[in-house]
Amino acid sequence: MSLSLATLLPGLFLAILGILLALNLPLVVATLKGLPRSSVASLVLFGGGVLWFLFIVGNMREADRIIGSSNAPWVVGFAALGVLSMKYVPDFLAVRGLSILVLLSAWPLLHAAFMKYGAPQRLFMVTFVFVAIVAALYLAAVPYRLRDFFQWLFGRPERARAFGAGLLAYGFVLIVVAFTY
Repeated sequence: MSLSLATLLPGLFLAILGILLALNLPLVVATLKGLPRSSVASLVLFGGGVLWFLFIVGNMREADRIIGSSNAPWVVGFAALGVLSMKYVPDFLAVRGLSILVLLSAWPLLHAAFMKYGAPQRLFMVTFVFVAIVAALYLAAVPYRLRDFFQWLFGRPERARAFGAGLLAYGFVLIVVAFTY
């Protein structure tokens, strides 16, 4: 992935999310408030995270494995953990799935910016990615905090609009920076 694309994608994501929050549409508010305990979101986000992780584990090289000569036992074991998690730990699984996707998507973005010292503007994207990593790790440990954040955010409409405007502004910064490399 090129550095331009790695900066443009988070910029577009932040801009779209910022627009949705700034408009404060009832559908968006209801969707985000229901996201942490949604079974559909759990299936999509956690299932997507598990599938992506299984793809990575399935393509490990021999040097990456601690024991064993094949990736198959690792894939089967982690697939079983994913299925069992969906069955026995369904609370806030969507938040954990979102955290998994954030952590897995951070790797290609940071890899694109690695050793590109000639482009200091890459730090706008890298900073966002590291903030997202910290948030993902925190929310994976205490996922109910996302529900609490949404309750606070949508408690007053001006909070959501201000937060959305901030995300939109930073998204535009990343979009502009993406075309400066």
